[in-house]
Amino acid sequence: MKHGAIFDMDGTLLDTERLYQNTWVELAKEFGQTPDPAFPRAVCGSSGEHMLEIICTYYPEVDAQRFMDSCYTRVAQAVETSIPKKPGMEEILSYLRGHGVKLAVASSNAHTQIEKNLRLAGVLDYFDAVVGGDEVENSKPAPDIFLLAAQRIGCAPEDCYVFEDGANGIHAGVAAGCATVMIPDLTPATKELRAVCTAVCESLSAVRTAIETGEL
Repeated sequence: MKHGAIFDMDGTLLDTERLYQNTWVELAKEFGQTPDPAFPRAVCGSSGEHMLEIICTYYPEVDAQRFMDSCYTRVAQAVETSIPKKPGMEEILSYLRGHGVKLAVASSNAHTQIEKNLRLAGVLDYFDAVVGGDEVENSKPAPDIFLLAAQRIGCAPEDCYVFEDGANGIHAGVAAGCATVMIPDLTPATKELRAVCTAVCESLSAVRTAIETGEL
């Protein structure tokens, strides 16, 4: 068992990725664009300048900053009072914590929004560190966010699991040198992703089983 575990938030711990995906489609229409079905997946897990670049690539006619800000604002409003959790979330966090594993969240969201969402979900106290996309220069698929998370929990990257649901996050975890595990949500576990990550687990409950049996 590794000594550190770093979790993505949206689509991995919280069942919120669908909110983002649907909001991107709604906003494209509101901004006078024909929604590109490839855009929500391409932008998944990105933030900051990288997200703005993706928006400009798919929707060059829109104000990318306003488009991005609108999405963050709308999703934040949607989870203001309740937030959907992924099955097995509390169980895996309790299990790892009980075995002395240091826990972190590394999400492309702003640090304050991550803490707010985790507090609303009732799991903020499980984590030793929280790292937001606003704290690193380069967003996923660059490794910056996972390297910083590993540093904050006092573990070498190679002694950390990274649990992710999106392609950008998978590539970031691999680039950081972490044991990167994909838990598919809306992004399928393609042959290419399976080839680069350490393992694919169908759920957070399956993660626990894989650790208990020595597969991870």
